[in-house]
Amino acid sequence: MKPLAENLRPQILDDFFGQSHLLSDSHPLKQAIDRQQLHSMILWGPSGTGKTTLARIIASQVDGHFAQMSAVLDGVKELRAVVENAKKFQNIGQKTILFVDEIHRFNKAQQDGFLPHIESGLITLIGATTENPSFELNRALLSRLSVYVLNSLSVQELSQILNRALAHEQLEINDQEVSTQIINASSGDARRLINIVEQIALAKLSVLDAQSIGQLLQDKISVFDKGGDIFYQQLSAFHKSVRGSSPDGALYWMARMLVGGCDPKTIARRLLAIASEDIGNADPRALEVTLNAWDVYERVGDKEGCRAIAQAATYCAVAPKSNAVYKAFNQAMDTAKATGDLGVPKHLCNATAGLNNGEGEGYRYAHDETDAVATGQTYFPEALGEQVYYVPTDRGLEVKISEKLKQLRNQS
Repeated sequence: MKPLAENLRPQILDDFFGQSHLLSDSHPLKQAIDRQQLHSMILWGPSGTGKTTLARIIASQVDGHFAQMSAVLDGVKELRAVVENAKKFQNIGQKTILFVDEIHRFNKAQQDGFLPHIESGLITLIGATTENPSFELNRALLSRLSVYVLNSLSVQELSQILNRALAHEQLEINDQEVSTQIINASSGDARRLINIVEQIALAKLSVLDAQSIGQLLQDKISVFDKGGDIFYQQLSAFHKSVRGSSPDGALYWMARMLVGGCDPKTIARRLLAIASEDIGNADPRALEVTLNAWDVYERVGDKEGCRAIAQAATYCAVAPKSNAVYKAFNQAMDTAKATGDLGVPKHLCNATAGLNNGEGEGYRYAHDETDAVATGQTYFPEALGEQVYYVPTDRGLEVKISEKLKQLRNQS
């Protein structure tokens, strides 16, 4: 017996929910479908947004042979078989549309196997991926493909799919709260929503109320891919919340990641990066607070340890912000890469035992100078001249650092 999701899979575009931005008459994809002039493409989007369904519908609109592979199950051997069949169909004037699910799971060498057949026109490739193609596909393959982004389904679109699934299973929900509960549990994934309806039908619940549905869904696993785009999107949202001085946003995204199974130490590591990149010398204590939170987590475990990391997150969020050190270091790195052949000035060198070619001559020991500052001494190669990288902000401790630096630089 087929799963409900397969039984409900749309066969034509009119029955397809979502992705209206791709399927409007003015969009190149829709125009290519209407003209039956397909090109190779990547469908990139979260799970359950219709990538496989859309690929099948597209292929059915074009007179040709449809072949399918899964990067999880198939490899070079299966691709060779597809190619041989494609040659046979080409001989009778038919195109081959090859759909590759989870194409990002093929390694770079396997991805190269598609290139000659795309270039010769033997196959039209439609790849589906939940991962960013810019990172997961090699450049040679990506340059030959159009990338179309599929969005998570809206509440309205999910509601339409829910009604269709309920009608198929002869179920009726009259309580909007229950419908909302099911839609929220699907996390924008149409397949997950349909599977929930199938679970409800199989459970033969006598009453479809919030309590009974909640009981059925209590083991739902939150959407969190520890190695994929969803992970990086949530971690990015956390970072930007802290950088933007929103402790509430930071706590929300931290909680989302933890509920989904994220290792709390991943969050602690990101906070350390934030403490140096986004706070810097405006509040050097941010590094100390974050390190202490990590240490607490290692010592006491999840429950109390996560509270300590949350404390560090809120501290970093409300701390004064400065990326002056971050920018200064990047500038220094750029200069170093461009001037790697410049020698160390003689007065900054140490004399080598038994040999002395002027190393160290003219160096002034700062502690012997007034205020421990060797006014006028230079610290860069002569050909480069003295440089200014670090420009403190007018926030936090950097206000005082800025005043000190103005005094020091005016003396030099």
